[in-house]
Amino acid sequence: MNIKGLIDASEKVFLVLIAGFTVIAMGQEIWTLIENRRVALQDLLLMFIYAEVLGMLGAFYVRQRNLIILPLFIAMTALSRLIVLQGKESDPINLLYEAGAILLIAVACWVISRMRPDD
Repeated sequence: MNIKGLIDASEKVFLVLIAGFTVIAMGQEIWTLIENRRVALQDLLLMFIYAEVLGMLGAFYVRQRNLIILPLFIAMTALSRLIVLQGKESDPINLLYEAGAILLIAVACWVISRMRPDD
């Protein structure tokens, strides 16, 4: 087996492991929600991040989509979750920085999507 084949096989094994761990983490989160009998916005955002990670892993596995945008979507969701979790106690300037980061990532996604050739 050549080196490229070995690297490709290793990549696929790790993608399957990451997918499995993501499903386990989501199951643990769902179990916690059932035990607490309460669902908050941050819980939904966390589960959305898990779903995006699974979507990104699927795209990496089949290599049919523009892969750079998917981690950017996950970053925007993670920053949104951070804003929600911080609440009123945080410094207002941090909120501006985080919102600016989300805007910058959104602009990057837009630019990347415009550069992609039409399918």
